[in-house]
Amino acid sequence: MTIVEAGAALRARKISALELTEECLGQVAALNPRLNAFITVTAGSARARAKELDRELAAGAIRGLLHGIPIAHKDLIYTKGVRTTSGSKLFENFVPDSDAAVVRKLDAAGAVMIGKTGLHELAYGVTSDNPHFGAIRNPHDADRVPGGSSGGSGVAVSAGMTLLATGTDTGGSIRIPASYCGVVGLKPTYGLVDRSGVRPLGLTLDHIGPLAMTVPDTKAAFDAMAEWPRRRPAPQTIQHIRVGLPENFYFDRVDAEVAAAVHESVRAMEKAGAKIVPVRVPDVNALNTAARVILLVEAPSVFEPYLDQRDKFGADVLALLDQGRLVHGTDYVNAQRVRKTLVGEFCRLFGRIDCLFTPTTPITAPRIGEKQVRIGSEVEDTRLATTRFVRGFNALGYPALSLPCGKTKAGLPIGLQIVGRPYEDDLVLMVGAEVEARNGPVSGL
Repeated sequence: MTIVEAGAALRARKISALELTEECLGQVAALNPRLNAFITVTAGSARARAKELDRELAAGAIRGLLHGIPIAHKDLIYTKGVRTTSGSKLFENFVPDSDAAVVRKLDAAGAVMIGKTGLHELAYGVTSDNPHFGAIRNPHDADRVPGGSSGGSGVAVSAGMTLLATGTDTGGSIRIPASYCGVVGLKPTYGLVDRSGVRPLGLTLDHIGPLAMTVPDTKAAFDAMAEWPRRRPAPQTIQHIRVGLPENFYFDRVDAEVAAAVHESVRAMEKAGAKIVPVRVPDVNALNTAARVILLVEAPSVFEPYLDQRDKFGADVLALLDQGRLVHGTDYVNAQRVRKTLVGEFCRLFGRIDCLFTPTTPITAPRIGEKQVRIGSEVEDTRLATTRFVRGFNALGYPALSLPCGKTKAGLPIGLQIVGRPYEDDLVLMVGAEVEARNGPVSGL
């Protein structure tokens, strides 16, 4: 059941918020022992909250589309009175005394928190193979990763444990799990969702956004999360939307089935009346390098007070933090200069197009523990391959949506990424909804 469907059923009194919550909690009980999507389940408070919202519905007090909808929060988003581990031994017993701003907004919209989802340690990685809380497993194939760092959120939505989950995205950490788990994930425009009360990683790269089963569901969540007003409303139809199709970079070293599925979505948009504009994108390799350098420096600046507790870090995260401490200040400044230059170049590109279509990831979900992946005849580091098409848009701050656009012959989801101009998140969502409607149901298990 989608959020839109569940909301209609709740308002028609065909189902109660408590019944919906119990369905999700039942899925958590049945599937979490195998998939490990949740670190903490808040069943008691969820039931109490659902009953309260049912009383409001009975009295005709409807908060909006999310009234009575179960939600899970990534476990680095602060929740008052509920431990928030950040997937780390450092914070395994940390209990915030206040909610994050985004939690307050979603509570006000009527969401029912059922628990906290697992993640790659400190959100610094793409596999969600967590050395402290265990590997999170992809529901499409439990031997494969769900992506990261918001892996638990992607799995929870894909497996029907919740209808909605929050995630954070510093180098693709919402969009990668969306791609690998076959759900929809939005990285909004930088700063459009308040980050207060969320443990940071990259101070100039962090974003917060929703993961859900469909684009309309994602929009409902984003509407509740985002700061208002936005720059301008999205057009009401797809006619004359200019879709940029990259001639360079984004289809280099891509799995053949992934490329075919993305091109099929492009053809569907052209049939719908959109104008397809072949484009050459600016130097994304340089943008990715700059973004990596920036994160290498910003992450240890956040966790510097804890680096004397080396035994509490996983090996992969500690190696990245140590590496970041060796980067010279001049390298950081030069990376910011490259970033500024490429922001200008992408701004000029988006003067010719309204959105850009790319694969979200060049591959489908790799196996747990797989350090390298083969793409065609080439072998590539798993982390670099996974982030290659998504990382740059964190440095730019552009809104980027990942949605399913097909499956491989082996049944693994394929993700399409749609990128728009800053503050035109609604346009990106409108285009995504059109793609989703024309592709038919390709998400879920």
